[in-house]
Amino acid sequence: MHLFYEPEILTNGGYLNPEESKHCIKVLRHTEGDAIRIMDGKGNLITGVIAEASKLCRVEISETEQTPLPPGGCHIAIAPTKNNDRFEWFLEKATEIGIQKITPLLCQNSERKVVKPERLEKVITAAMKQSLSTWRPVLEPLVPFSDFVRQKQDGDKFIAHCRDGRESHLFDISQKKRQTLILIGPEGDFSVEEIAEAEKKGFAPASLGEKRLRTETAALAAVHIISLKNSL
Repeated sequence: MHLFYEPEILTNGGYLNPEESKHCIKVLRHTEGDAIRIMDGKGNLITGVIAEASKLCRVEISETEQTPLPPGGCHIAIAPTKNNDRFEWFLEKATEIGIQKITPLLCQNSERKVVKPERLEKVITAAMKQSLSTWRPVLEPLVPFSDFVRQKQDGDKFIAHCRDGRESHLFDISQKKRQTLILIGPEGDFSVEEIAEAEKKGFAPASLGEKRLRTETAALAAVHIISLKNSL
């Protein structure tokens, strides 16, 4: 049974958006009476039957399964990579593993200072559907580093950097099923000033291992560590 994404499916009368309607009717050749499934990205997996096969496909909903938001969500605040494909790869894989929020950061050593959220949102949606993740990660707007670390954040806060190598491993200092925010810097790492500012605002330094990792690899490693910790 094919799977579609419509965030307002339970409140808009059962209509798919134009893009998903076109994919359903024109590409996959579904017709009235066909059964399909829809995700709303808010924990609901909906089963229904196509009632109208048109530019706005309408579905008669027959069943809704609700999955609670898992405790201990992972939030990665990351400096986008210069190569956009690598950043999209991170978004795709992090969504598959299970991440709740991504915030692009503008740092002193950032190589990319502009992001195109429309394309990134599509990557997240495709990964959510592929992995059957009923909760869709939130992609926040690009924000300057200093502005972000000054914001109030719930849960535990860490900054992963490569400055002195004496940091405790993230797995050892993170707590199971706690909201966890990790800062991931650009290829040139966070500046000394940024690290000091983050630590002053309550971010604990954390190691992701002995290897020197690319930005997107470090971010995905952090997501996996938190996911593994929560599964124990």
